[in-house]
Amino acid sequence: MGPVFGGPARHVAFDAFLSEGRDCVTASKTTGGTTINGTRLMSALLLGTILGGAPAFAQQAQPAPAAPQPAVPGAGVIRSLNVTGAQRLEPDTVRSYVKLRAGEPYTQESLDQALKDLYATELFADVQIAGADTGNIVIQVRENPVINRIVLEGNKRLKEDKIRPEIKLAPRQIFTRSKARADVARIIELYRRQGRFAATVEPKMVQLDQNRVDIVFEISEGAKSKVRKINIIGNEKYSDGRLRGEMATKEAGITKIFSSGTSYDPDRLSYDQQKLRQFYLTEGYADFRVVSAVAELTPDKRDFIITYVVEEGERYKFGDVDIDSDIRDLKPETLKYLLQMKSGDWYNAKLVEDTVDAMTETAGVLGYAFADVRPNFERDKDKRTMSVTYKVADAPRVYVERIDINGNTITRDKVIRREFRLAEGDAFNGFRVKRSRDRIQSLGFFQDKLEIEQKPGSAPDKVILEANVEEKSTGELQVSAGFSSLERFIVNLAITQRNFMGKGQELRASADYSTYSKSVNLGFTEPYLFDKNIAIGGDIFRRDYNSFNYINGNDRNTTYEQTTTGFQIRAGVPLTEYVSLALRYGLSYDDVSLDRNTFYLNGQCSPLLAGRYLCDAIGQRTTSSVGYSLSFDNLNNRLRPSAGHRILFSQDFAGLGGSVKYLRTTANARKYWGLGSGFIFSLGAEGGYIHSLEKSRGEGVDKVRLTDRFFLGEPQIRGFAIRGVGPRVQRFSYDADGNLITDQNQRVDDALGGRAYYLGRAELELPLGSGARELGLRPSLFVDAGAVFGVTRPVLTDQRTTQTIPILNSAGMAQCLQADNSITTIPNVSNGLPVCPTGNLVASTIAPFSERFLGDTPKPRVSVGFGVNWNSPFGPFRIDVAKALVKQRGDDTKLFTFNVGTQF
Repeated sequence: MGPVFGGPARHVAFDAFLSEGRDCVTASKTTGGTTINGTRLMSALLLGTILGGAPAFAQQAQPAPAAPQPAVPGAGVIRSLNVTGAQRLEPDTVRSYVKLRAGEPYTQESLDQALKDLYATELFADVQIAGADTGNIVIQVRENPVINRIVLEGNKRLKEDKIRPEIKLAPRQIFTRSKARADVARIIELYRRQGRFAATVEPKMVQLDQNRVDIVFEISEGAKSKVRKINIIGNEKYSDGRLRGEMATKEAGITKIFSSGTSYDPDRLSYDQQKLRQFYLTEGYADFRVVSAVAELTPDKRDFIITYVVEEGERYKFGDVDIDSDIRDLKPETLKYLLQMKSGDWYNAKLVEDTVDAMTETAGVLGYAFADVRPNFERDKDKRTMSVTYKVADAPRVYVERIDINGNTITRDKVIRREFRLAEGDAFNGFRVKRSRDRIQSLGFFQDKLEIEQKPGSAPDKVILEANVEEKSTGELQVSAGFSSLERFIVNLAITQRNFMGKGQELRASADYSTYSKSVNLGFTEPYLFDKNIAIGGDIFRRDYNSFNYINGNDRNTTYEQTTTGFQIRAGVPLTEYVSLALRYGLSYDDVSLDRNTFYLNGQCSPLLAGRYLCDAIGQRTTSSVGYSLSFDNLNNRLRPSAGHRILFSQDFAGLGGSVKYLRTTANARKYWGLGSGFIFSLGAEGGYIHSLEKSRGEGVDKVRLTDRFFLGEPQIRGFAIRGVGPRVQRFSYDADGNLITDQNQRVDDALGGRAYYLGRAELELPLGSGARELGLRPSLFVDAGAVFGVTRPVLTDQRTTQTIPILNSAGMAQCLQADNSITTIPNVSNGLPVCPTGNLVASTIAPFSERFLGDTPKPRVSVGFGVNWNSPFGPFRIDVAKALVKQRGDDTKLFTFNVGTQF
């Protein structure tokens, strides 16, 4: 310990420290040179330095048996009373702790009591009383040391900031043994709460000069105590494994290596007893009880063995089920539909509880906030039936006296109040209270599990609604880089404030750069214009997108480049509580181009190089569109819903000026169910159709331009490559013998999109432990199905011979390359290749190929898989593993996809 404390020091355990004074704890008086010992009780008191359950200190030295001493005379008078050895304390202070006074008589018992009183102050390490034979009493004391500092050693699992608040000893305080023992017990309790029951704490003392000490708590943390075995005695109807499945505590094993329930927790033990009782009550065993639950620590203190003794009892059925209501507006006949059980069904306590909740909510909807619904049971043990009568006690109709909002330091009160579906003075309505909570939670400004409390008002017919909110960060600054299977290398910079200045406004700006796309976007939304329920917003954007195809299977090749610049303004109004209407106008300018060095010949797009469908797409155009959306939304949380559904119908008309004319119609629906225990199931369906209002653009050319069509694939339907579903043209080459090479890895694949599409999805979100939830992990199982179709069949090319095309100069003349690399020109001919009298013709050679049109069918494509969402420190992360079960000819499948650094 020398290096730790900066110099040599005597490092002793508390036991050794105590043993130094054991020989001196005496009440003595001298008679003819003989010391009479009066210790007895004090020696026994000082031996007990450790609390029950705390680890032992260092090895204790046993005092030698005291030699028999002659008795002190039974009485005497104190002639003088002096104190020696005191350093920090005044002698008068020491004398005040005892009942001995000069001039008063003393006995052996009063001297023993004085010793006890002085040790009870915990100020002294050693006390002696001398002079009992002469009456000149001298109290000799050695004060307890002053603590210089507290040192923790060996703590790795628990940091000092967790342990130090539990330690009551502190620097510059007087050391006392009782506080040391209490600190040891508190530290051990901290480790037990962490499941480390093998932890030990050995307090030691380093003696310094000037009666100072350093206190060292040497901690041996030990391993976490696991649950080795769970035994259940008395169960006959259900197996041990079935009952263990109902418990939060799990047996340690390889399959539970990531489970947080394998460590022993006394609170969890009590919770599991309630879970067992709840399980049996839902199965009809109304007499079930847990006789005992014992957790035994193994001798090595590494594991626990838990044993439950249960009595299952008999299984009951429901007898008569009835309703008795004292509220005039709640007739039993109107509540019958809420009964979830009938006579003869197996008894289920959960159904009874759910029925009570349903009746209470129904009473709340009618304005009875404090309606009391109680089930009265009548048990017939002979028939094994349980009759239930739901008693609805009389209660006054309640009105909202006041709405209180607490906890909002940034968000203005009006932002929260405008989401309430009730106003002060309105009749109470439980359904509207729940709806208000859902709307406030959907703002995304506050922590989850927001509740609106109902408190009694100033009169029996009044209620106070109190919303206690806890704000969370609404500003987001994201600077991320990553790699995506869609975009390859990605850089993203985005700043968003969803509660700008506490007014509920959203302000956003973003810039994205990747190998195949670049974009800049600025947007603003005001949800309540002039404090009216009218939302207005707008966006200004610039997007550069490079489309691509696949060459030789996996090689990604840029095809057309699309640059879009424009803006959109939006406005929305609610029509009812759940139905809203949104209007929008957008104006954009598109420039679609192809690489002239790759796809152009003689200044024009070559169908032989690019395909006729790509040549038809190039050009500049302006799109001026007006549209609307009609939506129904009763989701309980728009950010992460677990109940409710949302239906959206939209139409956009392009042709209000501009050069593009079409009518685009889409519909989208999604429904969520909370299945309990954290499981969330959802079903979704969407579809769309775009109808062109333009005239025919030629044979084999669809009236809807390539960039306006629907596309489907990753990420919309997982298990397929991006744009891997739907109409496409595949180009295959001929070999030297004139045979078509049909290998899918040696072809060019161009997706064409379609005028119609549909998509369906079923997804089950799986719950994880609290640790995984805090990390933002959300795994799910899913099934996707959909198709995109409906495009005019393009004119295809089947070129079986090598074709040579002369490259003309700007005047339209063919060119000849001379031996000295000079160029001469000759007139071009339309009925054959021009012939150079000297030199070689400057021309482009196109190898034989054949095009195939595939995938234009409404037959569904189906995939199943598993995915995980993770809000990682690098940005949103999504990983999916999906298998395409049903596909059509020409579709491109993909098993594994991931994305990090940008949103899907």
